[in-house]
Amino acid sequence: MNSSKRLAICLAAFLLGPPTLMAEHAVDGEWNGAIKIMGTEMGITARFEGDGDALSATLDIPQQGAKGVPLQNVSYQHPDIQFEIPGAAVAKFVGQVDGDSMSGEFLQSGMKGSVELSRRGADESVEAAEEVAEPLPYDEEEVVFVNGDVSLAGTLTLPRSIGPFPAVVMITGSGPQNRDEELVGFKPFRVIADYLTREGIAVLRYDDRGVGGSTGSTNDSTSMDFATDVVAAVLFLKQRADIDGSRIGAIGHSEGGIVAPIAAQSGELAFVVLLAGTSVTGEEILYLQGRLIAEANGATPEEIETQRAGQEQMMKAIRSGEGWEAIEVNMAEQIRAGVADMTEEQRAAIPDVDEFVKAQVSAGIAATNTPWFKAFIDYDPVPALEVLTVPALAIFGELDLQVPAQANADGMEKAFKKSGHEQYRIVTLDGANHLFQAATTGSPTEYATLKKELVPEFLPLITAWIKEVL
Repeated sequence: MNSSKRLAICLAAFLLGPPTLMAEHAVDGEWNGAIKIMGTEMGITARFEGDGDALSATLDIPQQGAKGVPLQNVSYQHPDIQFEIPGAAVAKFVGQVDGDSMSGEFLQSGMKGSVELSRRGADESVEAAEEVAEPLPYDEEEVVFVNGDVSLAGTLTLPRSIGPFPAVVMITGSGPQNRDEELVGFKPFRVIADYLTREGIAVLRYDDRGVGGSTGSTNDSTSMDFATDVVAAVLFLKQRADIDGSRIGAIGHSEGGIVAPIAAQSGELAFVVLLAGTSVTGEEILYLQGRLIAEANGATPEEIETQRAGQEQMMKAIRSGEGWEAIEVNMAEQIRAGVADMTEEQRAAIPDVDEFVKAQVSAGIAATNTPWFKAFIDYDPVPALEVLTVPALAIFGELDLQVPAQANADGMEKAFKKSGHEQYRIVTLDGANHLFQAATTGSPTEYATLKKELVPEFLPLITAWIKEVL
């Protein structure tokens, strides 16, 4: 799920290493702006600091859950500046500095885009720049808890009333995500945490494995591993005097809606809220979302059929380890066809089509050859739903094309009825997409253009239900 996160820019798999830097002090400070490429805009923050020749630089890419990534091969000879972002496909920036402005070209995997940055004042931070309607009426605490050899960093928000408080643990969807589950500038988990904490419910949200302040690797882990992270989070909260250990639940979105019922088998959770959770295998979800998204984006029946055949071919290769050569050829053909259908502006961002196709095929193959993906396609969430005994609220978006509402709501209803579960509720919200925003088509291509807010009934529904079951 969350396939929209696989943007054209492959900046997620960083190979961190010591930066090689030489520069003058004129670029010292924090620079904020965006990478613009193929019609997509990705916000970034670059920080340069140092003394003499000992200049260092790091980069934050919030939409990719990346923070403090060391830049490599940075050089600055006024006004020219360049640096590289390390990763599976190295990205390079070449530009110029003009006072408090920095701009230039961004090059990666045969694609060409632009970068525009402006320097932020020394007394101003990214957090301060974000608009806050009023001072927070609750407390925020940075916390770290451990699960074996994995360390997980997060934020715990606590009401300013008399505790101990009920609490929820937030579980993100698939792919490496930060504690806010940030996507194209929208931070749904931050919004949920803010609302619930104002209503007297403590909230713990944390960076996924390998993201932000957390160690480990998301791609090398599975939903089963993530469930143990949730249990570790609950046990951490139960050690606190300001948390009521008997009233801790979990809110899981997308894959998080798969993880929550698994974690509930530990006996540590008092309730679960499943946001766009699934009731079919990962393989079937990919087929469903592939067809629906293609239809929403105007694909022909023949194109959809070709896509399905390619997906089935890849599933066989993943399980057997054979047939990858044919898949690479098919992927390359589809990517070239996609390039041919691009707008003139998008096409102009790809000066070297051969290099672009090669990079995209390589990234696509690498994304499927991970422990997470192999486990995901075969996992059936129904058995965990059938043994779920704690109160459960399942919410779907009518226009969700990544976890289609009807198919998954029907399957969840069937599982709960089969087990005789007596305290559950299933709700589908009209006009909502996978992120529970008000949408037009529900396609992931809309995400960046929609208002960064949840549909009005979403938060009151969750809050009222949690208070009722507690």
